[in-house]
Amino acid sequence: MANKLKLGIPKGSLQDATIALFERAGWRIYANGRSYFPTVDDAEIECMLVRAQEMARYVEHGALDAGLTGNDWVLENETDVEYVTSLTYSKQSRQKVRWVLAVPEDSPFQKPEDLAGKIIATELVEFTKRYFASRKIPVKVEFSWGATEVKPPTLADAIVEVTETGSSLRANRLRIIETLMESETQLIANKSAFRDEWKKRKIENIALMLNAAIAAQGRVGLMMNAPKDSLDTIVAQLPALNSPTISHLSDPAWVALNTIIDESVVREVIPKLKAAGATGIVEYPLSKVVV
Repeated sequence: MANKLKLGIPKGSLQDATIALFERAGWRIYANGRSYFPTVDDAEIECMLVRAQEMARYVEHGALDAGLTGNDWVLENETDVEYVTSLTYSKQSRQKVRWVLAVPEDSPFQKPEDLAGKIIATELVEFTKRYFASRKIPVKVEFSWGATEVKPPTLADAIVEVTETGSSLRANRLRIIETLMESETQLIANKSAFRDEWKKRKIENIALMLNAAIAAQGRVGLMMNAPKDSLDTIVAQLPALNSPTISHLSDPAWVALNTIIDESVVREVIPKLKAAGATGIVEYPLSKVVV
C-alpha cells in the first residue's frame, strides 16, 4: 500500500488563503462544493477540511497526521501535538492576529481587574477562563456563537475577540484594554506520525515549501550589470535579503549582480541603481524563496 499523509486544511475564514498558499508552494487543492474531502494533485496526500477550532484535537488523536491551525486553538484545547513550523499568514494579511479583551468605548472599564463579577463573551472560552483565573479575577465567561462584537453592553460587559486590524472592533465602538495572546497559523503534526520516517520527511517538505512561498510574497528579484569601479556605490543602494550574488562577465571591467528586495521599495531603488552606474536592470517575480 502506498504511503499516504492525512492532512487537515482549515475550513472557514482561512480556507481560501490556505489553498492559495499551497498553490504558490506547488500543490493544487480543489475544494468542490460541500465535500469535506478536497482533491490534491499529489497521490501521497489525502486532504480533509476541518474547522481550525477542532483541528488540533483530530491531529492529537491521530485521525489526521498533520494539519494547519492557529496556536490559539492548540492552547484553547490544551492538545499535545508536534509544532512543525509557524506560517505567518491570515485571511487578510501576513501578520499575526491578536486575541484582545475589548469593552464599549464609553464604559468605565480600563483594565481586566475592573471586570470582576462581569460577563465576558468569547469563542475562546477555556483559554479566557484560565487567563482570568491566573489573575484571580472572578468573571463569568460565556461561549459566543458569533457576532461577538455586538454583544456589549446588552448581552455581555466585555468580549475576548480575535482581530487583525482592529477595524471591526472600532466599527462596533469597542476599545481594546488588553491583549491576551498573539496567534499565527501553525503546521502541527501527530506525535506518532512525526516519528514515522516517511511521514516526517513529507511533513517537513511541505513545511519547507509553504515557508518558501510565504517568503516570496512581496519580494522580487533584481539583476543588473555594474562596472567594477562603481560596485561599492551600487551595492550600497540595495536593501538586500542577503548579500547580492556577484558574477564575473567576459568584460573584466564589469560584473553581474543578482539580489532579492521588497517589492515596495523597487520604485525608489531602481532609479538610484541607474544613477550609480548600473545597466541592464531587470526585475523578475518570485514564486518561492528558500532561506
